[in-house]
Amino acid sequence: MNDARTVRVGRRTVELHRPDKILFPARDDPGGKGDDPGGDGDDPGCTKADLFDHYRSVAPFMLPHLRGRPLMLERHPDGVDGPRFMQKDTPDHYPDWITRAEVAKQGGTVTHTVCDDTATLLFLADQACLTLHRWLSRTGRIDRPDRLVFDLDPAKDDFGAVRDAARLLGELLDHMGLPSALMTTGSRGLHVVVPLNGHHDFDDVRDFAKDVADTLAAAHPERFTTAARKEARGDRLYLDVQRNAYAQTAVAPFSVRAAPGAPVAVPIAWEQLDDPAVHARRWTIENAVEQARSDPWAGVLRTGRALGPARRKLSALRG
Repeated sequence: MNDARTVRVGRRTVELHRPDKILFPARDDPGGKGDDPGGDGDDPGCTKADLFDHYRSVAPFMLPHLRGRPLMLERHPDGVDGPRFMQKDTPDHYPDWITRAEVAKQGGTVTHTVCDDTATLLFLADQACLTLHRWLSRTGRIDRPDRLVFDLDPAKDDFGAVRDAARLLGELLDHMGLPSALMTTGSRGLHVVVPLNGHHDFDDVRDFAKDVADTLAAAHPERFTTAARKEARGDRLYLDVQRNAYAQTAVAPFSVRAAPGAPVAVPIAWEQLDDPAVHARRWTIENAVEQARSDPWAGVLRTGRALGPARRKLSALRG
């Protein structure tokens, strides 16, 4: 059980220690209450080797969303039922070929891990890093995000409300001339991602995102809210824009989530919202690569946009 597995990845050799270690215990869902993302009533559980193989299979699709971005690593060395470690600083024992990024924080700096290649991704899997949370900016221009993220967070496990919010938000962004892409979170909601040209600072981006969210919430006050305090939201879906701040992170595409069945945050096409089988935990480490190969974000994020024209259109809409 404790035998190590060695994998050659380009010029690097990566070891997988204790490949048979259970990270996601087997669980049954006979009542059909949604604990089993696969929907077949039986969750066989997942091992460290399963996690490693998932990240190896999705690496070609995942790395473009990781390269050059500082990471916060969510590690579960004893599996999802054990302690969770949110790791920002890169440990000294990490191989010297892994890229680091020293970025400013209040009172000092943090040396984040950056995942620029498959070998790094597999090394992190061996460290029982289940989920990679990425910055919305890159190391070359750390204070200028090139992504804007809306997190659609339902009050209950209600994906119908998430679908409605995504469609309405997508229509509003279209009206402003901003392209957008969808991603399941592997939890309960969706992320709506907008590519930016990297000419705006975090404060500008977050302020714009808040104005968009406030506009949508004002148009549908009984359904959506931008209230940060949970007790103020009631049963309304929360339009969360807090990830658009300096040093904040968002879950990276194709990351595994620490939940029963090993669900995966997966990019989807807008038309997939019409598929009743699609929900936030639809894809797992068993089938996420199939969705990746369909390239649902084809071309959407290639050209980042300036916010000036969109802001003017939003101002005119708000009167």
